[in-house]
Amino acid sequence: MRAHPSARSSRRVLGAAAVLLLTVAACGYGSDSAGSGSSGESSAPAGSSGGDALSADSVTIGYFANITHASALIGLDDDGAIRQELGGTEVGTQVFNAGPSAIEALNAGAVDLTFIGPNPAVNGFAQSGGQNLRIVAGAASGGASLVVNPDTVDGLDDLAGKSIATPQLGNTQDVALLNYLVGEGFSVDAASGKGDVTVVRIPNSEIPTAFESGSIDGAWVPEPTAANLLTRGAETILDEGELWDDGRYVVTHLIASQSFLEEHPDVVEAVIRGLVTTTDWINENPDDAKAEANAALEALNGSPLPEEVLDPAFDNVEFLTDPLAATLRDGADHAVAAGLLDETDLTGIYDLSLLNKVLKDEGLPKITEDAGLGVR
Repeated sequence: MRAHPSARSSRRVLGAAAVLLLTVAACGYGSDSAGSGSSGESSAPAGSSGGDALSADSVTIGYFANITHASALIGLDDDGAIRQELGGTEVGTQVFNAGPSAIEALNAGAVDLTFIGPNPAVNGFAQSGGQNLRIVAGAASGGASLVVNPDTVDGLDDLAGKSIATPQLGNTQDVALLNYLVGEGFSVDAASGKGDVTVVRIPNSEIPTAFESGSIDGAWVPEPTAANLLTRGAETILDEGELWDDGRYVVTHLIASQSFLEEHPDVVEAVIRGLVTTTDWINENPDDAKAEANAALEALNGSPLPEEVLDPAFDNVEFLTDPLAATLRDGADHAVAAGLLDETDLTGIYDLSLLNKVLKDEGLPKITEDAGLGVR
């Protein structure tokens, strides 16, 4: 395994063999997908990179075992940039299969920060009255699409009467599908999924089997589930990026507990600094990132992702630290319109001050757009 080159300083050398836990058969692939029949939570041992601890002796960081969380998976590797930036502060990790589990863990103090999709973050913020979390950085954009069985669905004009799967009721892809259907004039009950088009909520790990059995006609899903379905005969009829300005929309970002952010801003800053370095490395070395991911898959599961799944899955995700706040705001509006979220004031959901401090230190442009939802 090749060692990651230093991006900006010897403190941020990314080590060899990043262990990307991109489990195909057992874990969900979406940024906030549900696992197969589980609460979606597991833990990894804590460790530190040595040196002096920051203001906290330890920090616990959550993430999902999938491609849209690759910056977390690489940065939290034993020699990854996030661990390097944290110095002697011990790092514990929690791997989640579902957004609600990650929010519950954050609320309970079981994790201090977590990578997560936009809709669980919005729901968590709303349910706490804006008291539990802040979005402190972006992580990934894109990577979701509507793929269908071409034998039963003849394009976007042929969705009436069809069954389309999403990973979870109210998850990011579920809201996107419901919003699209309403915009096209279809009537669908958000809670039950029944209507002109039937929306079926199935964990990502089970969607390929449902597709092959013929119990669904298609799915609005993130990578690599979408690429997986293409290898089983599906066709893409809509890339979600086509619905957003510049093709960009938030699929993963980094949130922090408000109390932890207030008490340990230096720790949060270190995590963000490591995230910026990791993101740069992925973008500068996409082939190496894919190769290391596949090598880790083979070591963990006995077999790698086939190239026809891995390549398009990585190509369809953009890794960036801009949280794309306007797309979160619009996504929240879509959830309200679909009846999945009560109208709520999201002011204060963003605190990008530490991200902008890191970007300034690195000579990079600040993120000036928070869609009016930043801390006042």
